[in-house]
Amino acid sequence: MANWNDPQPNHSGFGASPSLNGKAIGGVTYDQGLRRHMLSIYNYMASGILLSGVVALLFAVSGMAVQVMFTPLRWVIVLAPLGFVMAMSFGVNRMQTSTLQLLFWLFSVVQGLSLSAIFLIYTGPSIATTFFATAASFAGLSLVGYTTRRDLSAMGSFMVMGLIGILVAMLINMFLRSSGLALAISILGVLIFAGLTAWDTQRLKNEYYAVAGTDHAGKAVIMGALQLYLDFINLFLFLLRFMGDRR
Repeated sequence: MANWNDPQPNHSGFGASPSLNGKAIGGVTYDQGLRRHMLSIYNYMASGILLSGVVALLFAVSGMAVQVMFTPLRWVIVLAPLGFVMAMSFGVNRMQTSTLQLLFWLFSVVQGLSLSAIFLIYTGPSIATTFFATAASFAGLSLVGYTTRRDLSAMGSFMVMGLIGILVAMLINMFLRSSGLALAISILGVLIFAGLTAWDTQRLKNEYYAVAGTDHAGKAVIMGALQLYLDFINLFLFLLRFMGDRR
């Protein structure tokens, strides 16, 4: 997601004993560092999702969501998360790690405000069921991306093009209001974000080779958590179109 200024462009490949700051370290030590790196990403991601969920639920239960979502202010709430993502993506190399952390938590809050709308559309039990189904699917897909020896770069590029395609289709369907096209978009959305979850996990794992032992490591954790957060939430929202019971 970010264009890191890689201080180690000739890092070791998988299976080789890497070198950090000119000092070789053993595979066991390196694996422990990789596990800590990925665990930090998952912890941030999970904490962000939890924060968004709590904010969304409280905003909906309080009745404020009903009042706001039917006014022009709703567009501010809907578009605000995109603004945070763009600010973090384009400013990552200039920002301090602490600044990125603050923006990530603020993003999680405004994303929660945006997600509160689903409590107005779908029943609580169906939302909970879809969430746990998404969590199980995400865990399995991320595990595949972490453990596979197959290079998923080609698939990832294809998924990104597919994502652009469904964004265009969604814009078109805002005017057509075709139920058939909406169904196709939902199916493709699930497949695309399933693929992106596996690819992003592998990409973040590979990224560790470039940022380990550098000042970019902390930033990589935050940006990695943001990317996986987006994969999870979008997978959840597309699955909700199938599994959610409307009020």
